[in-house]
Amino acid sequence: MIELIPAIDIINGQCVRLTKGDYDQKTVYGSPLDMALEFERIGYQRLHVVDLDGAKSKHIVNGAVLSQITTETKLTVDFGGGIKTDEDIEEAFRCGASMVTIGSIAVTEPDRFLGWLEKYGAERIILGADVRNGRISINGWKEDSTEDLLPFLKKYIDAGVKNVLCTEISKDGTLAGPAIDLYKKVMETYPQLHLIASGGVSSIDDIKALDAAGIPAVVFGKAIYEGKINLQELWDWQNA
Repeated sequence: MIELIPAIDIINGQCVRLTKGDYDQKTVYGSPLDMALEFERIGYQRLHVVDLDGAKSKHIVNGAVLSQITTETKLTVDFGGGIKTDEDIEEAFRCGASMVTIGSIAVTEPDRFLGWLEKYGAERIILGADVRNGRISINGWKEDSTEDLLPFLKKYIDAGVKNVLCTEISKDGTLAGPAIDLYKKVMETYPQLHLIASGGVSSIDDIKALDAAGIPAVVFGKAIYEGKINLQELWDWQNA
């Protein structure tokens, strides 16, 4: 059964969602802690938190919000956005993150990423693979690299990476349906991978389709906040 991971994106301490990663297309949904508490009340155990200010600023900005969530809930939180230095990753873990998602640094400073993978272990490091036009995007999705998705993944799977969060940027925040063919291709190529699909989820049917395609996990956010997914109904389906 697919693992369900609701998402909270943070700007200025508030829960927000962007469309296609565009900071100018932002919708504010209120308190991150209130949302986290609601997820926990229903029964969810995982949470994906993204510091969008951090992703843009190239250092962690909303560590206090992360700390509040991890202090006030028992959710297992993976955190990303703005982790660029040893001090950043240490701060993320100090603020209570169980795992961190690292994207840009894996492209721009591979030796640093590999050092973190060795130091903290493959269970605590999630490789972020944000894709636009088949290539990895970095720095809050403001830049496209020259790295193609599958060779990029192979390099790090060979180095020990087990967990990958793959976001199809053209789908993210659009409620247009996930890039199932892309995720299936990744799983066919690397069947041992714990792939977390992200982007475009608009309904429980989308999540059921990802499950049927054999995708191990899914991150979803905007569909929650726009009322497209009933969290209790989704939880009941998974736990039937």
